[in-house]
Amino acid sequence: MPTETTDPGLDGLRVALVLGTAAGGVGKHVRSVAAGLAARGARVAVCGPAATEELFGFSGPGVRFADVDLGDRPRPAADARAVRRLRTLLRDADVVHAHGLRAGALAVAATARVAPDPLRLGRGRTPVVVTLHNAVIAGGRTAAIYGALERVVARGATAVLGVSPDLEQRMRDLGARDVGLALVPAPAPKSVPSPADRADLRAELGVGDRPLIVTVARLAEQKGLPTLLDAAAGWARRTPAPLVAIVGDGPLADSLQARIDAEDLPVRLLGRRRDVPGLLTAADIAVVPSVWEGQPLIVQEILRAGRPLVATRVGGIPVMVGAEPRTGGSGLHGPESAAALLVPPHDAEALGRAVDRVLDDPALALRLGEAAARRAAALPGEADAVAQLTALYVRLRAESGVSGASRRP
Repeated sequence: MPTETTDPGLDGLRVALVLGTAAGGVGKHVRSVAAGLAARGARVAVCGPAATEELFGFSGPGVRFADVDLGDRPRPAADARAVRRLRTLLRDADVVHAHGLRAGALAVAATARVAPDPLRLGRGRTPVVVTLHNAVIAGGRTAAIYGALERVVARGATAVLGVSPDLEQRMRDLGARDVGLALVPAPAPKSVPSPADRADLRAELGVGDRPLIVTVARLAEQKGLPTLLDAAAGWARRTPAPLVAIVGDGPLADSLQARIDAEDLPVRLLGRRRDVPGLLTAADIAVVPSVWEGQPLIVQEILRAGRPLVATRVGGIPVMVGAEPRTGGSGLHGPESAAALLVPPHDAEALGRAVDRVLDDPALALRLGEAAARRAAALPGEADAVAQLTALYVRLRAESGVSGASRRP
């Protein structure tokens, strides 16, 4: 899935990257993009909450950070202040690129010509790109609010990138005119775990000869962890029973631990770890039970590790593992060439059966691991993502016919 790269000049192009509260893949992606664009000659400003800067450290050569209070929940008064702040910060930008639905809607509002009605914003002269990293999976009032934000982005953004085919189609259905697939590659690994690392980590976990199933996820509703625990109850009847190790932290930590203890499940919460590549190498199988995902970095890391993968057929995962082609694509990847077994979300029985298949069939496990390594080599890298955005920014600036310098008072 690597893209054809072009290298138009970015010398002096003023790019403003806008994001809200980020705890994982989005922050890492923006940090990577900011550094890559600066290396190509752009002048980059990252606008977002101070806590996000503390977590990811965006500032560097050619990159500066500006504090904007962009929370992860609608707050009318604070959001109005954020729009005013962004209006000042984005005034001289040649291109604005917001990451996330809320950040995108606020960036559209901040660059709009007039804004009496938040659903009828006049598109401003500065090109605004919005990358959608997540689907709206909530219901009720929250879904209505986010539906309104989607319409703001679809109507007001110059271009929209989605991390999965369903997000792309959603924007087209809402009337967005320039829609494409975002590239969100996992950062290149700093080192490759050795066989000794595998042995040491399995010893640390006390696995012995038991199969080790590893899941890496934020402990939140989107990640489908209750379904994983349902499946683990079935795996507990195997001999020997696998150990399910869940890496990550989040708001569900206490409730998950309470259930593990109450049902005596063969599951261990490991919390946040810095040795995820090593843990993946130590695993016999990796599981991603999410309700929805775009291009999750952990799936890319699992593929790089050459681990057998069982995941849910949601969002961008099927495309990532080669289980189905993108619409209009030239490469077809049938089930036998896919780098994972895919199951429906919320289906503990299907998840349990798929993992049992891998554990009971060493040849299948070997085939999946080899297919994962091949698929990892075909996925785009950080340079591909920067090249894609470079070409997009240069095109949009040319189409707008206005430079940041000519807008300065």
